[in-house]
Amino acid sequence: MRFAHFAHVWGKHGMTPALRYEQLWRELQLADELGFDYAFSVEHHFCPNESWMSSPNLYAVAAAARTKRLRVGAMGHVVSLHHPVRLLEEIALTDQLTGGRIEVGLVPGILPAYFEPYKVAFADRREVTLEFARFMKAAYAGDGHVTWDGPRIPYGNFDLSVMPVQRPHPPMWMETRDVPTLEFCAKEGLHTGYFLMFPRSEAKKRYAPYIAGWKASGWPGVPNIAFSTVVYVDETDQKALDVALADAANAYRGFFTYSDDKDEIRRKQLETAAYFEQRGEPRSAEITLNILDPDYLLENELILLGSPDTMAAKLRRWAEEGSFNTFFGEFNFGNLAEDDLMRSLRLFGTEVIPQLRDFEPF
Repeated sequence: MRFAHFAHVWGKHGMTPALRYEQLWRELQLADELGFDYAFSVEHHFCPNESWMSSPNLYAVAAAARTKRLRVGAMGHVVSLHHPVRLLEEIALTDQLTGGRIEVGLVPGILPAYFEPYKVAFADRREVTLEFARFMKAAYAGDGHVTWDGPRIPYGNFDLSVMPVQRPHPPMWMETRDVPTLEFCAKEGLHTGYFLMFPRSEAKKRYAPYIAGWKASGWPGVPNIAFSTVVYVDETDQKALDVALADAANAYRGFFTYSDDKDEIRRKQLETAAYFEQRGEPRSAEITLNILDPDYLLENELILLGSPDTMAAKLRRWAEEGSFNTFFGEFNFGNLAEDDLMRSLRLFGTEVIPQLRDFEPF
């Protein structure tokens, strides 16, 4: 298995953004020392009470400057919010500045609120994202001269000043559970993944055709399929629950609203659940309605809190039932004290990762 430090870079009460990032660099330096494989961030916008990460290429460069071996990047770039040529140039330069250590995540984006201030169309975001993946692969495959004239990216016939270190291109990801998008990812050789909102019991069926498609397309090895949730490790299961359960149960409140009004929070949960019902995903709707309930999270094993041995056993079982071989752990959430945060990271790196490093669930 492979392991990532995953960060929404959630804002913290009493911290300026500068102080919050200094804390993040301390996390990544420790993760680098402990043998984590990746460090990834989201791209979020216009949510000062939730995420303070709007520019993942800046994150990747700063993270790489403070670490020695971690592979870093966006998980992922909200493609439609960027001019495609500018994003192409920035990714190539970021790969150079990180010494060839970037991984490129691409996402369509799920929140209309990100798109409105940019005056960007929300409806065709998926098509733009898929075309950009092909555009990027084609642009980096040659000698730097780019020829492209697609339906949504009509930009070509120019020379890139900087090409990426990694050729033909840096590794690419597109986290999705959408069946047509998974077919695209298998054909084009993009890694993928999913979030705790999608039940692991359904993931095995959803990702089996993707794995088969990856092999049929002739890509080497096996693809990375990631699973992401919050994680806290302590000396005992009970201590982990005592320290982190309340914060874990509140971690994703910002997905719905930044208000403290319980009625407003519930209204937004119901709206999101209705969206999942309309997509034919009743279990995701159920998780949405209960994601702030600590008892529900524990009973349905949606968050990872416990001792190192408990963590290793659960991850092994979860990976087999949910067909993932890469774990994206969100270690810094809520109001965890830094001493607790760093102890959790250290225990995960020294006592959980070694138990699973040679384990391959598919």
